[in-house]
Amino acid sequence: MTDRLSPGDTAPDFTLPSDTGQDVTLSGLRGRKVIVYFYPAAMTPGCTTQACDFSDSLSSLEAAGYEVLGISKDSPAKLAKFRERDGLTITLLSDEDKSVHQAYAAWGEKKLYGKLVEGVLRSTFVVDEDGKIALAQYNVKATGHVAKLRRDLEIAA
Repeated sequence: MTDRLSPGDTAPDFTLPSDTGQDVTLSGLRGRKVIVYFYPAAMTPGCTTQACDFSDSLSSLEAAGYEVLGISKDSPAKLAKFRERDGLTITLLSDEDKSVHQAYAAWGEKKLYGKLVEGVLRSTFVVDEDGKIALAQYNVKATGHVAKLRRDLEIAA
């Protein structure tokens, strides 16, 4: 497993397909602040709550200069259904081979219902304009996470 990322580390670059069929490359967003968050599975209750919270906050996040990228191991087709079903406005990216999850240490052992399993570690990273990690949060909660992140970044509602 990759070591966890910390503020000041260079954000691992990636190119991933989106739910719209476009490839998105992190380094292509240099000069902008990017929130990259990893979630376990599209169309599950917690992940839906989190994606809807990010979508509902997108205009104020964008006004503060942030782009939002949600990454899961779901296929682009499933992500397209997720966007359609829940009216999501954030960019959804597919990392089916989990290579980006692993580069960000967002894949590993976790407890699920008291059992140790391997899976997605719900995590959020803020990447600054120079491609450096400004904030790294691991094992975040789906509910209330976006509000906490907004407070951490001092972004008004």
